[in-house]
Amino acid sequence: MHITDIMRGDSPTFSFEFFPPKTPEAAEVLYQTIRDLESYMPHFVSVTYGAGGSTRDLTHDLVERIKNTTKLDPIPHLTCICHDEGEIEAILARYAKSGIANILALGGDQPPEITYDKSRDSFRHAIDLVKFIRQFNDSGAHHDPRGFGIGVAGFPEGHPATPNRLVEMDHLKAKVDAGADYIVTQLFFENRDFLDFRERCALANINVPIIAGIMPITSMSGLRRIAQLAGGAHFPARLLRAIQRCENDPEMVKRVGVHFALEQCHDLLDNHVAGIHFYTLNRSDATRVIFDSLGIPRRRKAQSAAP
Repeated sequence: MHITDIMRGDSPTFSFEFFPPKTPEAAEVLYQTIRDLESYMPHFVSVTYGAGGSTRDLTHDLVERIKNTTKLDPIPHLTCICHDEGEIEAILARYAKSGIANILALGGDQPPEITYDKSRDSFRHAIDLVKFIRQFNDSGAHHDPRGFGIGVAGFPEGHPATPNRLVEMDHLKAKVDAGADYIVTQLFFENRDFLDFRERCALANINVPIIAGIMPITSMSGLRRIAQLAGGAHFPARLLRAIQRCENDPEMVKRVGVHFALEQCHDLLDNHVAGIHFYTLNRSDATRVIFDSLGIPRRRKAQSAAP
């Protein structure tokens, strides 16, 4: 289903993100997560993408498996890193043939495990990838006359590589003007940052849906991992204080993190967010607790989903 159709229908949308498993054990955890979350019938699920060959094929395989064996609508990530035009075109053709309707176009993170020279990439920035996907759409190679729906990333707390916030907004507007249909934000823990970001987008005449990225903290190691992966992430003092009170009790840390994320979601819904995207870390328990606690009926489609 094209993203413009998804966003035009039920509002707000709810979606989940997975990453490709690297071991058989991790694969089993992921597929159990997918089974657990399928009954919620999210509007879509996204699948992350590794650079330099580390998880490329795993991403493609997972996207196609979700498409072919579940009722979920997968949106694969696609990044600029370590790609030339021929490779990207082949990936787009494969996804078009598989009936994938949408792509999330990202700049991508530099792979730590390989020697990497960005100057060799055909796509220097996400806007270049957006333009290329739009050209592919215009070629008529996709079964949908509109081609792929295209999403891009937004950074409520600021892009770590662009400290000038005015220039950052110029870059985001350029991506939207180049053909992006929607924005999914980086995770954040302070809703004021998201609401301010949304307002600044409106002032910049960025008029596409903005989906909020939420990641519940479920462990102390998870907190440190988030701090490492999401450079510049702002952890509010009230969240850190609550976690410090129970840092030696893993179950209580998880409860605090889930409760904090739940409060974020309630506030976002009260402020008419276009959608909420849960970064699941391939586990379903925290996401299910939050979703159930929001009191939102499962979509009708789920009622007819055969187990």
